[in-house]
Amino acid sequence: MSNPLDDIKTSHTLHKVVPAEDYNRVRLALKRIHNPLQFELISMRCLEISLHDKYWLCLDYCVGGNPVMAWTNFEISDRSALNAPVECELRLYHHQAGLVMGDVLESLGHSLETMLDTKK
Repeated sequence: MSNPLDDIKTSHTLHKVVPAEDYNRVRLALKRIHNPLQFELISMRCLEISLHDKYWLCLDYCVGGNPVMAWTNFEISDRSALNAPVECELRLYHHQAGLVMGDVLESLGHSLETMLDTKK
């Protein structure tokens, strides 16, 4: 099955490592809440996230839902423990995506933590 992100032109592609806590929180939310899962990011004006098994896509809904960045190609085949970070590819679609990528991941964590707390 092809990745729908492969058809979107990137400005940059980076090799990144997602902390285990962030990766595990997304996996838990996809299992407990809904898969795929889409919502507005807390404290990130005009940004929403669309979480899927194979990728996490950040969109700017103030400009028609244009893609900003996406985490994809998660290397989980040799992940030996749940506390191990996960290597991935970060695709940047907007020329200023690099300025907010850390904030987006942090806001994603806070948003999911709030959502998961209400599902207990």
